[in-house]
Amino acid sequence: MSIAEIIGFLAAFVCSVSMTPQVVKIYRTKKTSDLSLGAFGILSSGLSLWFIYGLLIHSIPVIVGNGIGVGFTLYIIIMKLRHG
Repeated sequence: MSIAEIIGFLAAFVCSVSMTPQVVKIYRTKKTSDLSLGAFGILSSGLSLWFIYGLLIHSIPVIVGNGIGVGFTLYIIIMKLRHG
């Protein structure tokens, strides 16, 4: 594994884990009133594009990091739509 791949995996891990506290808080409280649906919609779109890009260039760190990010943002969007 190259140093570039190691850095890529570390970046993917840090960025993916960064949304964990928000996801856990929403899961526990079911409160989403202070969250912007538009912001998470745009973020989800961007992460989806990065995910597709990762697939096209066959980059595992890009695929994994953004795949997790898409999952987290979609969860937040779904909870926002359910709980306002």
